[in-house]
Amino acid sequence: MNRFTLELLFQIIGVGSASGLIFDHSVLNIISDNSSYLYEYETKSATLKRHPLLENPAENIAKKIKPDFDAITSYADTLYLFGSGSTANRNKMIKVNAKTKEVVSVVDISDLYAAMQTFAELSPENFNIEGVAYNGKSWYFFNRGNGTTGKNIVFTIEGKNLVDDFNIIFSELKLPKIKGVRTGFTDATLVQDKLYFLAAAEDTNSTYNDGAVLGSVIGRIDIKKMKIDFTRTITDTHKFEGLTLYSDSEAEISFLLCEDNDTEKLQADIYRLRLKK
Repeated sequence: MNRFTLELLFQIIGVGSASGLIFDHSVLNIISDNSSYLYEYETKSATLKRHPLLENPAENIAKKIKPDFDAITSYADTLYLFGSGSTANRNKMIKVNAKTKEVVSVVDISDLYAAMQTFAELSPENFNIEGVAYNGKSWYFFNRGNGTTGKNIVFTIEGKNLVDDFNIIFSELKLPKIKGVRTGFTDATLVQDKLYFLAAAEDTNSTYNDGAVLGSVIGRIDIKKMKIDFTRTITDTHKFEGLTLYSDSEAEISFLLCEDNDTEKLQADIYRLRLKK
């Protein structure tokens, strides 16, 4: 999968700091790490709706208090949104009805995040969940290794729930460098038995503070072996943070990507990445 094309497909006014995507037919569900809304963008009519996730929803929330929704995944008729866990107030999982966009529940998963850190010997300063994928049985949580220890980890979680009945397996994976800086996971999506992921290089050793953007890669993990099949640098200027399947054929697979602009500008640039098989 060395041949690829990357193009700007949509510019959505009204969404800032986009951090995760789920494409469903013609609807693009978007989360923002600065906001407590779920955004619903109808691609055919180019219309945008906002759905509150918490009481007193807001946009461009101050960094110290924002819930930091960095991961979104779906299964059946439910969307699952996750805080990054990088501070104490970022430990929520929100279940949303995928059709009505109504919040089903808001769940505190602090114990799960604490257990992940203990198992992987990660300090809170090195814990930063940026992507989650789910197949109905197993959850895959992606820790971005942009802290001081640089640990890019895939946590596999199974059990009855994510609150008090779960089992944890983790795999630390070595990701490539861009301009001498190690990339770190920024999102992932499940396609059959493969996990496609994004990883970005940012000139910082903090899970909290942003740094100069050096580029992004896409890669694929075989979940049976939990080993990387390939990685490919797709840009040296963008920090892509959202990944969702757009189309899949015998000759080509394509994804939609969103870029976190790390500003208060309410505009989301959505790109299409096409990979030849």
